[in-house]
Amino acid sequence: MEEEKAPAPNSYLWCPRVHFDPPPQRLYHLHRQFRLDGSGNNFFKGVKWSPDGSCFLTCNEDKTLRIFDLPSNALEVEALDDLAAKTGMILEFSWIMKVIGLILDPLVSSLTVSEGETVYDFCWYPHMVATDLSTCVFATTTRDHPVHLWDAATGNLRCSYRAYNAMDEVTAALSVAFNPAGNRLFCGYKRKIRIFDTSTPGRHCEEHSTLTSSKEGITGIVSCLAFSGHQTNLLAAGSYDRTIAVYNEGNMELLYVLQGHEGGLTQVQFSKDGNYLYSGARKDPSICCWDVRYTTSLVYKLERAVTNTNQRIAFDIEPYAQHLGTGGEDGDIRFYDLRTGEFTASIHAASDTINGFSFHPTLPLAASTSGARRFSTSEDKDDDEEPPQILTELENCASVWRFSCSWEEIKYEDAVKVDEETHERMNVDESTIVT
Repeated sequence: MEEEKAPAPNSYLWCPRVHFDPPPQRLYHLHRQFRLDGSGNNFFKGVKWSPDGSCFLTCNEDKTLRIFDLPSNALEVEALDDLAAKTGMILEFSWIMKVIGLILDPLVSSLTVSEGETVYDFCWYPHMVATDLSTCVFATTTRDHPVHLWDAATGNLRCSYRAYNAMDEVTAALSVAFNPAGNRLFCGYKRKIRIFDTSTPGRHCEEHSTLTSSKEGITGIVSCLAFSGHQTNLLAAGSYDRTIAVYNEGNMELLYVLQGHEGGLTQVQFSKDGNYLYSGARKDPSICCWDVRYTTSLVYKLERAVTNTNQRIAFDIEPYAQHLGTGGEDGDIRFYDLRTGEFTASIHAASDTINGFSFHPTLPLAASTSGARRFSTSEDKDDDEEPPQILTELENCASVWRFSCSWEEIKYEDAVKVDEETHERMNVDESTIVT
């Protein structure tokens, strides 16, 4: 896999500045193709846009990953709410599907990949471009299996990266992430991070303990990983022991440990300038914003509804780097202004937990997924067959959203400065910083 070449000097990029007034419009809604067995338990577990924005990848409880191609006219297609409004009917979403008369979902997966066990984590190759098939790959890690690298064009298994325990048995990674260059694949295990060269599949890898000789670092499972996209060469590793360790990617030197979450970490993500780190945890109602330049400085917290679910609830930062969106167990997607940490807007996206949310990398679009495990309420314990569950259109579903925006032209070399200016304008009073 070759590295993607950067644009020529003095080239320009068009970047969308997202607005939340009016609220985003639902363009596509998917729910029918995941309910063929009638159990109602094939819920979504996450969604991620491809780096080039040509498609998005979802993961479901049925151990299957699905790729959905983005239609070329997505920015011009009429929103579902607008279609329903033209009929003069009540604008309840249950009516929208009846008005449109859809027998099938408006988008059907173009490719499916079935794993043998529960999927723990998945990620795209960072330089994926649909026109270069050699880069069209994504990695998955599943229970009791090695890390797999899948071809996103054919669905074939490209290769595997295998780690072994002290008994010479294959051990599964709990988290995976490519470094920004794409030449190394980092995998999180219990008290270990293993690094594979992407060009050398098999069992050869670097192995690093997450505990130093002085017993500093992560003592539990490395549950999430994230890299700084800027030139800081930082790696953040979150753990179920409620701590975050920040490393120098080059030599895996432990720089510092962040503490303050109420539950095990489920996601970490750097700001685009690399100066701030955002983290979320299981059953913890707050996303924490850390200033990594001052190690232990907690700048502010962003509230969300996650206290009654064990699911991973994802968040993401929009392309212009001024707002963050996060799901929640109440079916709402909340948006926050990263300059101030204040609530901006929210939309009701589903009738169950929004566990996946991802902004498009270059367009004013986003994808969300929802779902939760449902248990039978049947009193007949001798009946082995689970009765079918009738779900609404807003349960166990996925949606694509379009935001209002203004387009701004910026130089390629200045693109990161947009994010830097965002945080410079925060002007956080030193008395408000929690240490």
